[in-house]
Amino acid sequence: MDDTDLAGPLLFCLLFGVFLAFAGKVHFGYIYGVAVLGVMSLFLILNLMSEGGVDGYRIASVLGYCLLPMVVLSGLSIIFGLAGYIGFILSLFSILWCTYASSGMFVTVLGMSEQRFLVAYPVGLFYACFALMTVF
Repeated sequence: MDDTDLAGPLLFCLLFGVFLAFAGKVHFGYIYGVAVLGVMSLFLILNLMSEGGVDGYRIASVLGYCLLPMVVLSGLSIIFGLAGYIGFILSLFSILWCTYASSGMFVTVLGMSEQRFLVAYPVGLFYACFALMTVF
């Protein structure tokens, strides 16, 4: 995690918004607002929990790259309606996948293996906001 690239996360956010727009849900402002608020909140939480600090670019990079399952979910929302049981299961799977990947990276880099669930909970809430945008 030495490379903090933000081009990919911005592209994923843009693609997420475009897929939602194709599905009839124009949420570009909400996407970027939730992303910025989530990065700032997780920056605060992770720096308070870890002994060594982490910069905001690294947090934005990890959260953005782990957004890819949500982008796939929003792509599926163009084809299928996600308001039923299938949408719930796909959304839950996407949230868990995003949360597992990003919390694993944070825990590994910050050396907080005994605090994985404490890191995963706010990260899961972050990705749940994106899943709610996709379903509704």
